[in-house]
Amino acid sequence: MTAFLLWLLFGIAFIILGICNIRSKKASAFGFWANADVFPVKDVKAYNKALGKLWIVFGTVFILLGTPLLFVENSALSIILPVLGSMAEAIAAMTVYTTVIEKKYRA
Repeated sequence: MTAFLLWLLFGIAFIILGICNIRSKKASAFGFWANADVFPVKDVKAYNKALGKLWIVFGTVFILLGTPLLFVENSALSIILPVLGSMAEAIAAMTVYTTVIEKKYRA
């Protein structure tokens, strides 16, 4: 139960990050990669909204991947499935960002 609650908190943090991106009034684009400059963006508001949607979907799927931690306790499978699933989800998010969002909004 404790593991799922921690997992849930991280998922909620991703969702909050997405909401902040969508509601941002800043004239600068949010970065996706850590410690990397954002490429020149042609429509900052639309870019931030698309990135926010990506983070909200990521957080929601992340929480759903953690549900085995809630139902099956003290099992290696209940830990392996969420961890491997979140790795696959992160790779999918990077792919969507690079092939869809970055391609669409690069100036």
